[in-house]
Amino acid sequence: MSVEIVGMIGAQHVSEIHPASGPAVDPAFLRRFARAHEDGGFDRVLIGHGSGSPDGTQLAAHVAAHTDRLGLLIAHRPGFVAPTLAARTFATLDALSGGRIAVHVISGGSDADQRRDGDHLDKEQRYARTDEYLEVLERAWTEDGPIDHDGPNYRIEDFSTAVKPVQRPRIPLYFGGSSAAAYRVGGKHADVFALWGEPLAETAEQIASVRAAARAAGRTDVPGISVSFRPILGATEELAWERAHSVLDRIRAARGGFGSFTGPKTLGKDSEVANVGSQRLLAAAAKGELHDRALWTPTSQATNAAGNSTALVGTAETVAKALADYVDIGVTTLLIRGYDPLDDAIDYGRELIPAVREEVARRAGAAERTPA
Repeated sequence: MSVEIVGMIGAQHVSEIHPASGPAVDPAFLRRFARAHEDGGFDRVLIGHGSGSPDGTQLAAHVAAHTDRLGLLIAHRPGFVAPTLAARTFATLDALSGGRIAVHVISGGSDADQRRDGDHLDKEQRYARTDEYLEVLERAWTEDGPIDHDGPNYRIEDFSTAVKPVQRPRIPLYFGGSSAAAYRVGGKHADVFALWGEPLAETAEQIASVRAAARAAGRTDVPGISVSFRPILGATEELAWERAHSVLDRIRAARGGFGSFTGPKTLGKDSEVANVGSQRLLAAAAKGELHDRALWTPTSQATNAAGNSTALVGTAETVAKALADYVDIGVTTLLIRGYDPLDDAIDYGRELIPAVREEVARRAGAAERTPA
């Protein structure tokens, strides 16, 4: 058994505990950040999206030109460009990168951020549009054409393109969300369905919902499952917890920073919490600070759950075992990013990723040796 490990990069040094420094697009920092992930053994890196963020496709092209094997997972909101244009854009990047592109589809969890880009559809309408958008996108990647489509959101006549993905049958689709609409649309289209880091029991419930949605859509396979965490490591358990509380103090002092996908935002207890994923993280935090082996929720409370914000605290060995616990219940992809983004990525590559892969392999081997 293998597990995919994904990091997250940006073009500027910023996090919930680090005010933005330098230009919004710092090519040298972006290259250094990406190379730290490649050298550290990450399989992919996520490039986020917000109404005020740099264009992710261009950042991915820059990273692809300065790395050798690192996969690029590009966050993408359907509806702002035509699906046929998106198909050509991502297929072109896939060709230029040698087949290293994947797309992370986000229908939009914040009405306010959608409106900043001129999108005034409500949540259910956005998911209906995403469903139709992905149908066209997948056809553009896999069919020779010409393609016709007549739907409520898109009318396309006689479309064909010679620009096809290097990857076959198409570029992988990741899909984020925790609502019933997200399960329905993501269960239909996603290769990997992405969740934020909740306790094991709640995560297992979400996995079951995604798989049920996939079956309802007529799929014979099941999507992979990604779960996202913010590991906080220390050489000893005591040092890890000391650092965790320091991070929490700095989050509270800053009262904000960047959300995972929403761009610049000031956070606080009065901030809007409209998306179901954030509501679920806050509900977990309300049940207690510490869950399972090492899941710590006060960082979610301090940011009003703006993005993936739950921490896993402990030594690399402890956190690796905690991550392997999620693999045991069906998770196939682990997204890990730190509150000290660059330094943590380097530490994860040096300590955590080898420990995770070793622990997952050890458990898989033990399972194979156990009689049924």
